[in-house]
Amino acid sequence: MLAQFSITPIGKDARIGEYVAQILKIVDERGLDYQFTAMSTLVEGEWYEVMQLIRDCHNLMRNFAERIMTTIIIDDFAGRTGRLKGKVENVEEMLGKKLKT
Repeated sequence: MLAQFSITPIGKDARIGEYVAQILKIVDERGLDYQFTAMSTLVEGEWYEVMQLIRDCHNLMRNFAERIMTTIIIDDFAGRTGRLKGKVENVEEMLGKKLKT
């Protein structure tokens, strides 16, 4: 499954990069395929692995803020893997060129 998530501390300074860095450290250590973007993180894996990761990241943010907003979008296509890169490659093939990712 693919999941897109973002975790935002509420009531903190507008600069949250230091918190994001701590979250991404966890994401990177888990070994799942992921893509960090300017607005969210995409991750691919089995349901339990992905949800555990998001839960752990949410709980880590509790160390930094009393109130947290976590947004999750899930694309659960049974039996499919490699979609994090594959979906992008399919569109690039249709266009006949590489896109910015």
